[in-house]
Amino acid sequence: MIERPRRRALLALGSNLGDRATFLRDAVAAIPDVVDVSFAYETDPIGGPEQQPFLNLVVMLDTDLTPYELLEVCRACETAAARVRDVRWGPRTLDVDVLWVDDETVDDPPELVVPHERMFERAFVLVPVADVAPDVLPDGYDVRAAAETEGVRRLGSLGEVG
Repeated sequence: MIERPRRRALLALGSNLGDRATFLRDAVAAIPDVVDVSFAYETDPIGGPEQQPFLNLVVMLDTDLTPYELLEVCRACETAAARVRDVRWGPRTLDVDVLWVDDETVDDPPELVVPHERMFERAFVLVPVADVAPDVLPDGYDVRAAAETEGVRRLGSLGEVG
């Protein structure tokens, strides 16, 4: 069997329905190859209907999974959390997105785009990315200013959040 190369991948996780921290903890536990987890951040929703704040974080993997295999992992986590996709950008028990895979680009909308097409526009993604993979941030990106401007509030490690 041919061994596939391992590389770094970043996944974004968010929840704003039900027991947000439990949905995130269960998803992190189900994702293979996790080597680091950002702090948990509470953020106001962007777009969509009026809804509760999100709990967001980013996980870093050391994996041999392809971007499409990672997408299947994301979907399996969302299914396990009974994610319902009724309203675009609506409330959800769990949202898991493939953000980044080292040395990989995928341009297959709407199925998969890597790097994630809105990754560099969202402080609720980039602030936790700074915790686990600061080298991925755009040059000169001011994490503290972005967090303050866009209301990204650090709550602590996922284990500390209830």
